[in-house]
Amino acid sequence: MTTETTALTLRQLRYLIALGETQHFRKAAERCHITQPSLSAQLQTMEEILGVQLVERSRSGVALTPVGREVASRARTILDSVQGIVDFTAGAQHGLVGTIRLGAKSTLGPYLLPHVVAKLHRNHPELNLYVRDGAPRELEHELVDGLHDIIIAQLPMIGSELVVERLFREPLYLALASDHPLAKETSVSPKDLRELKVLSLSPQYHLHDQIIALCKDFGATLSRDYEGTSLDALRQMVGMGMGVTFLPALYVKSEIHARSEVVVKPITGKRITRSVGLVWRKSGGRNVAYIRVADAIRDVVASKFKDLIVDG
Repeated sequence: MTTETTALTLRQLRYLIALGETQHFRKAAERCHITQPSLSAQLQTMEEILGVQLVERSRSGVALTPVGREVASRARTILDSVQGIVDFTAGAQHGLVGTIRLGAKSTLGPYLLPHVVAKLHRNHPELNLYVRDGAPRELEHELVDGLHDIIIAQLPMIGSELVVERLFREPLYLALASDHPLAKETSVSPKDLRELKVLSLSPQYHLHDQIIALCKDFGATLSRDYEGTSLDALRQMVGMGMGVTFLPALYVKSEIHARSEVVVKPITGKRITRSVGLVWRKSGGRNVAYIRVADAIRDVVASKFKDLIVDG
């Protein structure tokens, strides 16, 4: 019985519904754009598959049997569900509906994503954005493995199977203890950084590599004795006078206040930034939707974070 039942087609269900609504073979056939004999034959095939009579045929006309009416009612539910799948997949490809799994690193997500999520929820109520924080290099592996649909990552991120959409450049500021000799200076130049002890996050963060490069450029010394496990830990070590560091603008805006134990300074004559992008797998199949997420992030950055430079 199971094998035979699977022979039912959506087309046959449409034919039964049309006959039930018109109660006329010719009109039902015209509605379904087939010949009357073909429609009649398809309905007879349905009856043979199901082993029940669906249609009452008499000289006075045609009508569905009680079983036929129930089957037609359930067929409408099935066809509505199928149309829902068609509508959803069209929307999923070109619009923001369904669920998107977004990975973001802890040095960025908490300061940016609340604004992005609010905007997306307001403009796309049918979208569910599942957000997960993680260490950058872990997020990259998890994206390739399919755990995330998209991730917000520090660039460059290279992979032939990946699509990278540039979002913005985020300035990095020199962070000093409030009692550091340079804290009272109105400006800090690259030569002021010579031989300064610079703290960094652990190597699992891309910011670590960038700080190493900055130390080389400025003649500063990277401290390998103490590596922060988070930006908060890094800020606290700086506040205790253990060294200086570079903090990203979004974190500074959120966490560094006028009476903080840490002050931040731009480096005169040299704009230091990190590039941030949205990354997904080419095989993900929702390029248009992901680009719309990228556009939403850029809109948020442009309207709420004047220090950041929008790309793309």
